[in-house]
Amino acid sequence: MQALLDIHSYVRWLILAFGVIAVIRAIMGVTGKKPYSAGDAKAGLFFMIFLDIQLLIGLVLMFTSSLTKTAFGNMGAAMGDKVLRFFTVEHTLLGIIAIALVHIGRSKIKKADSDAKKQKTALIFFGLGLVFILAMIPWPGREMIGRALLPSLR
Repeated sequence: MQALLDIHSYVRWLILAFGVIAVIRAIMGVTGKKPYSAGDAKAGLFFMIFLDIQLLIGLVLMFTSSLTKTAFGNMGAAMGDKVLRFFTVEHTLLGIIAIALVHIGRSKIKKADSDAKKQKTALIFFGLGLVFILAMIPWPGREMIGRALLPSLR
């Protein structure tokens, strides 16, 4: 179980890296009026792929973790506990919203009829997805829910 949680923690860095790359490429595309290139498409694709992998890992953790089992056992009490509420509801919901935004964005990009529309769509959907991701990460220093930037190597 701990190994899966560690993998979940490491994958977030891949998500952040490709999310930032996709958003920066979209900003450069919108401001520089550049064509939507294969590199732009790949950045968005890898952003989406790592989000999907993270979702699968997160679902396994959700249904096997003692933390979420406790929360699911009494959701009323879990809503009163900051840690249980964060990992059971807030973290999960924001993650699903981010994944949906990135998937919708990629779909709309494929249907867009101009490079300008593709770049603008990528910027909006990937940018919003990245904002939700940044909000859901249990960053160190966040009271009670903060986690280490990298899991300790055992």
